[in-house]
Formats: sequence, structure tokens, C-alpha cells
Amino acid sequence: MEPLSWGAIITRIFLQFGPVWIALIATFALSIAYKRKLGLYGKLFDSTIGMIGFALVMFWVFTAIIGGPLDMIVTHDALTQISGLKNKTPGIAVPGAEEKELYSYYLLGGDNLARDVFSRMVKGSWVVVAIAPLATVFAFMVGITLGLPAGYFGGKLDTLLSFFANLILAFPVILLFYLLVTPEIVETGIPSYMAAVLFIFPLIFAAVLLNSRYHTQPRIRTPMMIGVLVVLGWLYLSTISEVGSKIAVLPAYLDGFDVPGGILVVFVSVVFVNSPTVFRIVRSLAMDIKTRDYVAAAQTRGEGAWYIMLWEILPNARGPLIVDFCLRIGYTTILLGTLGFFGLGLPPESPDWGSTINEGRKLLSIYLHPALPPALALLSLVLGLNLLADGLREESLRD
Repeated sequence: MEPLSWGAIITRIFLQFGPVWIALIATFALSIAYKRKLGLYGKLFDSTIGMIGFALVMFWVFTAIIGGPLDMIVTHDALTQISGLKNKTPGIAVPGAEEKELYSYYLLGGDNLARDVFSRMVKGSWVVVAIAPLATVFAFMVGITLGLPAGYFGGKLDTLLSFFANLILAFPVILLFYLLVTPEIVETGIPSYMAAVLFIFPLIFAAVLLNSRYHTQPRIRTPMMIGVLVVLGWLYLSTISEVGSKIAVLPAYLDGFDVPGGILVVFVSVVFVNSPTVFRIVRSLAMDIKTRDYVAAAQTRGEGAWYIMLWEILPNARGPLIVDFCLRIGYTTILLGTLGFFGLGLPPESPDWGSTINEGRKLLSIYLHPALPPALALLSLVLGLNLLADGLREESLRD
């Protein structure tokens, strides 16, 4: 069969993303229809920049979900090598395929191991979408839990926590990643112990949040806290525990899932690096907001310190934190791409965008097609997150 023309390639790629277009149209239609009832998210649709950013971000989110676990967009297995398609140009026909077969072409060509570039780009989006937002959430849990008391109480606690935060921030990020993902360091179990410490902060945050809100209503507080902490505790132990590892606290029949070692190391590294920056932002916001009149009113009512921090200060700091959350997902996406590019942490066969760009750049002067699609995908996702953050900033300032 003859190779496809660029017009045919673009048409087929557009059709492959059909479920994504449907999901995007449905999301925008419902969001615009009910935007007046959706708070800050609804106001985002009054900002052109915010809408463009939201569209780019949701395109890759839907691509990751539909093309990852649902496996509906990819045309070939991301790890399968087909003889004769090494470094072949976009639109090349698969040997032995019939014209009427659904997936008879490599739409974006083959890479240096004769794997489908298009399918690897789609699968790589799942790696980013699965890790970057979740790692950012954990970093925020650590930063908020430590930053609020540091800013509210000040004194020696603030000095001590700020010292450790500045110590981590002073260390070169790439060198820190190199150290954490080095096989010798991994074998010592240090990343697993770090995971055990960092991942417990969501439990602490949830416990303090519920206790501070319902401390005068023990009949509601106690069963609610037991239920939430049992579920979160099981998720926490399942995440850090792995049979045969340095930390094996759950028996196999209670261990709900295992996080691959490489993914866990990358996750811990990203959380560890981002947490001090979030801490400093939350600390500065708490120091500013604690001087407001409504905080003084809460203190006059006799509210506890944690109630004031979590239910008076934190809600009023949501605007800057939401904006920073979007930006930080972008930073995390770039960090993941950097780790993959240098071959750190993630498995060598991983279709993540950083690894794919690294494999393609070795022959960049001869073949552009293996490195260009994942590079453009990474660029568009980070651009979308930055535009989304700008839109949210505009609307939060008007709020």
C-alpha cells in the first residue's frame, strides 16, 4: 500500500480523537449552560484565555483517560515492534496489512525500535495525567499542613520549618532527582521511607479538618473520622507497602494495590521538591490573612487555632492557591518530562513523553517525526495549564 498523504494523516488523526472531541463538546456545553451556578469554575468561561487553557488541558485529560485505561484512541500497542517500520515516516503502511483494515498505518511513523509514535504519544499522556495532578495534591497537603501553623503561630516553629524548607529549596533540583532515583539509593529504601512520611500528611490534614469542624458535635465527628481515616489509612498503607520491600506492613491479601517502584520514586521526588515552595506560599498567605477582622472575630468567639486556620484562613486563600495549583501541575509535568528525558525513575520502555523525546532526539538531524509529537504534546499541555492559571487569576481578582 502507498503511504498516506498529509491530508489523509490529519483526517485520520482527527477521527481517532473522535471520543475526545465529543467529551470536550459535552463538557463545554454543560459548563456554559450552568456556569452561573458553578462558582469560580463557571466564571472561568467568561475569560477567553481561561477557556482556551481549559480546552487544551481537558483535551489531554480526556485523551489520557480514553486512550489510557479505556484504550480507545491508540491504533497499535505502544510497546509492539513491527519489523520493517524502524524510523519510518508518518503515514507508512503496516507490512501485510490490508487497505480496508482499521489500523493499517503508522499515522505518525515508527520510532527507532519500530513502535508506533502516535500510540506512544497517546499512552504517554496517561503517565503525565496520572502522576502530575496527584503528586501536586500531595505536595499541597504537605505544604498546607505545615505552612498554616508556621504562618499563624510564627516564632520558633516558623523558624524551624522555614529553615528546613529553605534547605531543600537551596539544593539543585536535578541533582536531587539524580540522588533519589539512583539504584544504590533506591536499594537502601530511602524513597520508601520518604513516601511513608510524605504520604501520611493527607491523613493528618483530614483528621484535623474534621476534628476542628465538628469538635463540638462528637456524635457526628467520631463515626465520620473513623470512616474517613480507615479508608485513607488503608490507601496509605497499600501505597507504601509492598511484599518483599523495605516497608511491608500489610499482608498480601490486604494490600489493595502495588505502585511500581519507578513510579513511586518519581512520585516521591516530585512531592518532596514541590512541598517547600507550597509551604512558603501558604505561610505567607497565613501571615497576611491572620491580621484580618474576621480572624479576630473568630478568636473572640473562642474558636480553636486549627479551626481558624482551616475554616477561616484557608478558604480565603483559595484564589492564589488554585492558581498556583494549576501552575504547579505544569511545573510537575515539565519535571516528569525532564526525568524521562534523562532516563531517571521511569521504566526504560515507558511511553512517557520525556523518554520518547530523548529516544527521538538521538536521530533528530535525520528524522523529526519520533521526537516532535511528544514535544508538541508536552508544550501544549503546559501552555494550557499556564493559560488556565491566567484565566483563574483574572476571575479570582474580580471575585
